[in-house]
Amino acid sequence: MLSSSSSQLKTGRRPAYIRKYQWLEYTDDDELPGKVCNCSAILKGEKEELQKAKLLTITKDFQKNIHIPDEYYIHAAQDCRKFKLTRKYITFPLSKEEEEFPLAYSMVVHHKVHSFERLLRAVYAPQNIYCVHVDRKAPASVFIAIKAITSCFPNVFMVSKTVNVVYAGWTRVQADLNCMADLYNTSTTWKYFINLCGQDFPLKTNLEIVQALRSLKGGNSLESEEMPQEKKKRVTNAYEVVDGKIQRTGKTKDPAPFNLPILSGNAYIVVNRGYVRSVLEDKRIQALIEWAKDTYSPDEFLWATIQRIPGVPGSTWPNRKFDMTDINAIARMVKWQGHEGSEDSLQAVYPECKGHHVRSICVYGAGDLQWLIEQHHLFANKFDADRDPIAIYCLEKYLRHKALIELD
Repeated sequence: MLSSSSSQLKTGRRPAYIRKYQWLEYTDDDELPGKVCNCSAILKGEKEELQKAKLLTITKDFQKNIHIPDEYYIHAAQDCRKFKLTRKYITFPLSKEEEEFPLAYSMVVHHKVHSFERLLRAVYAPQNIYCVHVDRKAPASVFIAIKAITSCFPNVFMVSKTVNVVYAGWTRVQADLNCMADLYNTSTTWKYFINLCGQDFPLKTNLEIVQALRSLKGGNSLESEEMPQEKKKRVTNAYEVVDGKIQRTGKTKDPAPFNLPILSGNAYIVVNRGYVRSVLEDKRIQALIEWAKDTYSPDEFLWATIQRIPGVPGSTWPNRKFDMTDINAIARMVKWQGHEGSEDSLQAVYPECKGHHVRSICVYGAGDLQWLIEQHHLFANKFDADRDPIAIYCLEKYLRHKALIELD
């Protein structure tokens, strides 16, 4: 847990260590939330501090002062050395274990540059590689700012081909596929692929992520289970995009190719390099991809289905005994409104959302942090730095502190 003084790394640390790495700590002077809230108390779930944080997030002056415009990044990233220094990016491997286990990230974003930059900073390590897909219909300032940021890092690049992402449409998958191909062709050393969106944030340090992935012993971790009856219409009916929205065509789809059983899952995956190679080269998967292009929300079944195809590296057998829920997988903690309940409820999957809901998904508030950091998932979705900047600030401060005290 965070110490009350962010400059104190750990009791007993030698002075040379503190002098060497102290500048990487996030201090209370770095950003406004640190000056007006106590992250240690928030992470412990102290009610008085949580109430104070909740009131702050709805204060107009506070909201106005924490917003970072796109133009800041456009100008700041012109001096890359200063930008990385000011924003406290970790530009050297923190351990030999991490250096020898590089990761590949796909990052699909469409707005809120400040959220993207904080996410990149939180997951950045020089041995990793990052592909960024900015929605083709994003405002010009978003594209220019993110391009400026990525140009400061040799291992962060813009995707070679962008698409116009439509909610629940095929292009959401295509964006990740384009990054998958670029990442696979750009580097031969990375071990695992993780896909992110702009409202994700890590729950673990890079070292903890590496250790969790090592423990998979070549396996993958993603939701993949029997398709619920109410979702089957998504793959039995054909859909198309009209005026930027997906709708039914009235046609019925043929069964999936090779009699593949269609499994249910979600957009977020943690998969090995071999899985990605199969996505790009396996003829069965190529046929499945073509078949899936006129379905509804294909990201919620495609990866899950590929995970159960025999021969795909890290896959599991399609028998329902091998089903994996989103709770058991480590890819992402998403808190669905329908599964929430009181703390003493035996039926609830998780406690009630302390933030707010969008499309029945919890957008986390500061009050969710104590529970979140106890989960085994590598990432959580959703966060909104505009609605609750304190939640992200305290989480990133906690992770940075943890990463530094993990150093030898």
